[in-house]
Amino acid sequence: MHDAKAIFSPMPSSCKLTRIGSNYFADPHLYRSIVGALQYATITRPEITFAVNKVYQFMSQPLEDHWQAVKRILRYLKGTCTYGLLIQATNPQVPFSLTSYCDSDWASDPDDRRSTSGACLFLGPNLVSWWSKKQTLVARSTAEAEYRSLALACSEDHSLENCSFLCQHLKFSVII
Repeated sequence: MHDAKAIFSPMPSSCKLTRIGSNYFADPHLYRSIVGALQYATITRPEITFAVNKVYQFMSQPLEDHWQAVKRILRYLKGTCTYGLLIQATNPQVPFSLTSYCDSDWASDPDDRRSTSGACLFLGPNLVSWWSKKQTLVARSTAEAEYRSLALACSEDHSLENCSFLCQHLKFSVII
């Protein structure tokens, strides 16, 4: 991987990983170790959350196709090692605004037809929370999948609003 060519997307949009297809990966311990380390990378690199979540679903029996997807994520990280989260100072006189964006991919998993949801939440100009996860139930329509994603994002919003209110009420200040 040291001499691998860098790429500029962690996973192609057309990639559909499944439990069946190619041969089993020869070293599942290596696969689990690398994917586990990638989970930690998502702390500061939210753009790889979806791709890492996808390959993480095959930890028990990784296939060669799954390993190829992991290598693509590593090649992406190699080409974007200077990327990261930018935390900006805000004006203390202006109240915080909480902004959320969410989306879902209806029936995106070919194995169980469950949808994948994702969201990112901004407090002022700063990204403070993000996630990508499989929905617990099979949605019957795109609208239902989107609604479930919105409900998850709203529950996260509510938690952050409570935290923000508490910080303002107790006069905490964050110095960056």
